[in-house]
Amino acid sequence: MHPAASVIFFTTASGAGYGLLFLLGLGGAFGLMPPDLGLGLVGQTVALGLITAGLMASTFHLGRPERAWRALSQWRSSWLSREGVAAVATYAPAGLFALGWVVFGENRGVWGVLGVLAALGAVATVVCTGMIYASLPTIRQWRHPLTVPGYLAIALYTGALWAALLTAAFGGAATLFLWLAVLAGVAAAAVKAAYWRAIDSAPAAATAETATGLGHLGRVRLLEAPSTSRNYVMREMGYRVARKHATKLRAIAGLLGVAAPLALLLVGAAVGGDGAVVPLFLAALAGSAGAVVERWLFFAEATHVVTTYYGAEAA
Repeated sequence: MHPAASVIFFTTASGAGYGLLFLLGLGGAFGLMPPDLGLGLVGQTVALGLITAGLMASTFHLGRPERAWRALSQWRSSWLSREGVAAVATYAPAGLFALGWVVFGENRGVWGVLGVLAALGAVATVVCTGMIYASLPTIRQWRHPLTVPGYLAIALYTGALWAALLTAAFGGAATLFLWLAVLAGVAAAAVKAAYWRAIDSAPAAATAETATGLGHLGRVRLLEAPSTSRNYVMREMGYRVARKHATKLRAIAGLLGVAAPLALLLVGAAVGGDGAVVPLFLAALAGSAGAVVERWLFFAEATHVVTTYYGAEAA
């Protein structure tokens, strides 16, 4: 599949934003983050800013972005519509929670309940995002049981990186969020490693023989291309990344997205206090950049069964 920049930005930015919103909601409700004005203002701005920027970017890949609102009406059958409904619904408790924290200086009690509701909405939205891809039977790399856990793990990991930075800078259970980021990073790496092993070893979902239904006659091969020039299907569905490049990019995603941030987190833990802010900031940047590489690969390595009609032997 062709990795669209808008969709990559949407899934990584909103994922980090929802991960941070999840931790802000629970952290405030359970007293792990003080109702400090600076922490609330910066934290809510970063979380809701990433979410909003990501959701806006998701419309850039549409042919008619102004009609995106109509997708909300198909929630009974479409995970894309459910994602939109969940995202819009999450704004209500998230906005009120931010109001209580920033304006009234409270993030527990009734405001804490709103924080928990915002956290649940964040989880629901990320699940819906993952299910958009996991529900597609035409792309075997996406229709995998680790697709949704991968989205959740990376959202929690990137959100925890920013939460660790914010609590180190403004106060709160910085050590707890730092080690949560370490654990989430290890978990995300384990999930992605298992996912990559699985898609590498899994058999093709379709071949030219099964796609055409002519397998009983023998081997099927393409005599003439369906079109005389490259079309939308070939550009969007027929994109392929070379195996050697995929291996290299997986290593970059692991080193930049996990190894470097974990090393910086350990430096921050050793330094402690205000001195931990710089390594934690670098860890958050590196982890977010690594998530972008991982998400690019998620799309680039996907093969659609329609490519078997355009010369691919299997998909």
